[in-house]
Amino acid sequence: MGDSLSLVSDEARACTKCPLAETRTNAVPGEGPPDAAVVIIGEGPGRNEDAQGRPFVGAAGKQLDGLLAYAGLDRKDVYITNIVKCRPPENRRPTVSEADACRPYLERQLELLRPKVVVLLGDSALKRFLPDETLVSSHGRLFKQAGFEIFPTYHPAAMIYNRALESVTREDFKALGRHLSSVRPKT
Repeated sequence: MGDSLSLVSDEARACTKCPLAETRTNAVPGEGPPDAAVVIIGEGPGRNEDAQGRPFVGAAGKQLDGLLAYAGLDRKDVYITNIVKCRPPENRRPTVSEADACRPYLERQLELLRPKVVVLLGDSALKRFLPDETLVSSHGRLFKQAGFEIFPTYHPAAMIYNRALESVTREDFKALGRHLSSVRPKT
């Protein structure tokens, strides 16, 4: 039997590879269509996500939905996941060992999805893929890696705490939309 997104999700939900499994309510493997051309990767689930077992359903999720619209995307068209699949206590950043424990799930998701573009939300996601980059210098730019394009930008939660990032992040998503329209086949 071959690998599938469903199998990856089932394994992530049963995972006990790191201490995050001890404090989670629900693992949050990710969701979206198996043919998504765009994968969104955040840091980790928050309180609402942990309660519902779904990514980006809290305040940051509302922000993300709005940002996706700037790119001409809808949530139902993208696959959304995180660096870690379980909520870090107090919504702290995931540790390197926690991210390393979840890395095989993320790698398998990307291998199965084969997206055109991977959107990295925030510094934790950026550091897992482009460790030598900073958000300040890399946001809104495209990088090529492992057969897909990487597009770093600020995490939607950052806009909640720092309103100055709102227009910057909105412009990043508009740029993402322009790029996607140039690589999408016209129908």
